[in-house]
Amino acid sequence: MDIRILPSNVANMIAAGEVVQRPASVVKELMENAVDAGAGQVTVILTDAGRTLIQVIDNGCGMTPDEAVLCFERHATSKIITADDLSDISTFGFRGEALASIAAVAEVTLKTRRPEDEVGCKVEFADSKHISTEEISTPAGSNFAVRNLFYNVPARRKFLKSDNVEFRHIVEEFTRVALTRPETGFTLIHNGKEIFVLKPAKSLKFRIQDLLGNNVVSQVVDVSADTSVVRITGYAGRPDQARKTLGNQFFFVNGRFFRSPYFHKAVMSAYENLLPQGATPSYFLYLEVDPHSIDVNIHPTKTEIKFEDDSVIFQVIYACLKEALGRNSFGAVMDFDRSNMPELPTFSNDFEKFRPETVRPDVSFDPDYNPFEPQSVSGPSSAVSSDAEPREDIFPACRGTGQYVDRREDYGKLFEDKVLSQPSVITAGKKYIVSPVKDGILIVNVRRARERIFYDRFLKALGGGEHASQCALFPVQVAVGVDNRLVFDEHSEMLRSLGFDIAPFGNDTIVVNGMPEGFQVDQRSVEAAMADVLIILTENHTSLPGMMEAAMAEKFARMGAAECRDVETPAEAKSLLDSILSCSNSEYTSSGRKIMTVLSPDDIDKFFNGK
Repeated sequence: MDIRILPSNVANMIAAGEVVQRPASVVKELMENAVDAGAGQVTVILTDAGRTLIQVIDNGCGMTPDEAVLCFERHATSKIITADDLSDISTFGFRGEALASIAAVAEVTLKTRRPEDEVGCKVEFADSKHISTEEISTPAGSNFAVRNLFYNVPARRKFLKSDNVEFRHIVEEFTRVALTRPETGFTLIHNGKEIFVLKPAKSLKFRIQDLLGNNVVSQVVDVSADTSVVRITGYAGRPDQARKTLGNQFFFVNGRFFRSPYFHKAVMSAYENLLPQGATPSYFLYLEVDPHSIDVNIHPTKTEIKFEDDSVIFQVIYACLKEALGRNSFGAVMDFDRSNMPELPTFSNDFEKFRPETVRPDVSFDPDYNPFEPQSVSGPSSAVSSDAEPREDIFPACRGTGQYVDRREDYGKLFEDKVLSQPSVITAGKKYIVSPVKDGILIVNVRRARERIFYDRFLKALGGGEHASQCALFPVQVAVGVDNRLVFDEHSEMLRSLGFDIAPFGNDTIVVNGMPEGFQVDQRSVEAAMADVLIILTENHTSLPGMMEAAMAEKFARMGAAECRDVETPAEAKSLLDSILSCSNSEYTSSGRKIMTVLSPDDIDKFFNGK
């Protein structure tokens, strides 16, 4: 075999595969470089979710013309000099691979100037090659413009997802960096529209509010702990406000975002027996440790970190969260509105002397009166006078007499007699429908029956039909966050075909005007349903024709069956029974669970014979 050294541009493209996975990777690296440069304001401008343009502008320290060219070389960095510096990292970047990797797969233009210089420079790179350098007039700081990402790697560009998906990843990276530096201003612009305009915040709580909304920051409690191993500050969500959707879970160490399933387990252990099933709380936990006790150089994107005392930190996280949750009351508080309440006067003991005299009315009655006995009709107050000829259609039996007795059916009765037929369908515990059949007794599981009904309707809607929608009496606003708002936008047509009438409202909120027929439309039910819809939409689905529609219909049907109210009356039970019997398969759900069964007389005999 022939062994050869790869050309530098090919080597850079291979290295770029680890660092630059999608447009969000470029945004992350350039934002981190801007923060490391001491910028007080960072602006991110995107076109087509970063496919066409990613521009990051900062007012940091800037670079000289020589440094502007050198920074695109592999392992060119100002953060470390010796190997010992790797154990004392306090900045985002330090390996010098980001700009070299970006320049290998995109066309990059850098405009930069130091505050003490009179003129700046413009440097252009493409395919890891230096194209040109020239002097220009430019503001102090750096301005990176990355165009046509993956233009020379068609296979990588082809595997990029839709603009909504890619932009959602960019928002995630933007949020993580912005949460680490509340004192820095950040702006995000996409296709000419301002998504975030974050001014320098007074505290972390204000930054969380600006990024994620007041509904998130109003549902958290303070967390703090200071030990010899780690110092922890931040916020944790109220248990009663936890949601099923995974989101707003952040770990930071020394100002750097990282992921840790191990520490997440510590958080969930602290919330044990406090959360609804399947719910996850929000948390923003900031860890400060000795830089020598961690290793941040174990992953290309530096989102995984090794801790020297991870078991001790686990216990500290668990203990401080337990203490924070125990210190705060999470019960429902009854707060009465007293602003418009009238003041009640206080009476003295002499008030009774001035109370006006009251006279009790004299009431008489006939104790022998029976309203159910027919009474004689006579006198001027009678409906029919004594001189009038009685109507044959009303009093046929009294014609020609002086007194007329009303023989109309049910006349004078206090209650109307109704003959009710015995219902053929009844409910048992609001969970089952019971009905007699030829071979015994039919028992139907209500929830599974609804799941099958919804599945057939949703599958038909996903195949080109349309599911009926019922309008809410009042539109329901649901704050979902910027990234989740994009999820609803991406699947808007599919949701509309299923019967969800959802409209965008601002950058981070949706308005629900209607739900599929059979769903509840009150505020709490709609909010819970939107959380479930979000989970379904963000899960990975097969792209094979037919299988994706079936999987989506099954998940939405299971959600709809769980959201429906109980069967209250025999009429509702009869309607549900008719609907399930008209389904394509009324015996089993789409996942193969049994919907109904018939108890024969022999089955009933076996039950009683053993007693």
